[in-house]
Amino acid sequence: MVIRQEGLEDIPQVQNLVKKAFENMEHSDGSEHFLVEKLRKSKNFIPQLSLVAKGGQNEIVGHILFTPIQILREDGSFRQSLALAPVSVLPVYQNQGVGGLLINQGHDTARELGFKSIILMGHPKYYPKFGYRPASLWNIKAPIDVPNEAFMAIELYPGSLHNSSGQVKYPMEFGI
Repeated sequence: MVIRQEGLEDIPQVQNLVKKAFENMEHSDGSEHFLVEKLRKSKNFIPQLSLVAKGGQNEIVGHILFTPIQILREDGSFRQSLALAPVSVLPVYQNQGVGGLLINQGHDTARELGFKSIILMGHPKYYPKFGYRPASLWNIKAPIDVPNEAFMAIELYPGSLHNSSGQVKYPMEFGI
């Protein structure tokens, strides 16, 4: 399995992959592929944080995207972070570690680019194995009503979320 930055030639395959990855997911509205397209066209898009996993036959079997967000503090200041959304794996490759490879490489790339934390809304039984913990531990709040255990954060450097309390502001492309 090779993890690399998404290229322009990958876009059609990635769109199809994201659609297939979420079409039978319980908590999906089936619009994740539209979100990826909107984020890719936005001023917030960082090409190095759009990664693909290539399997045998040179097929793209997974994709992950990280997008800059802000944690707005009560005093009006903000702290920069990243949103992990979405991580997509073709159904036939799910539960084989592809998502984990993408997440770990994404963490490494985010660190290389100077980011210090990542926030996500996701499955509370999956993401903790990569170090994600409830964002409420840092008094970080979601902009919408979401179960506490599903709104998570990770410090890419120990202590990097210290004094980060506030509400997350996503780019408008997220529709939140």
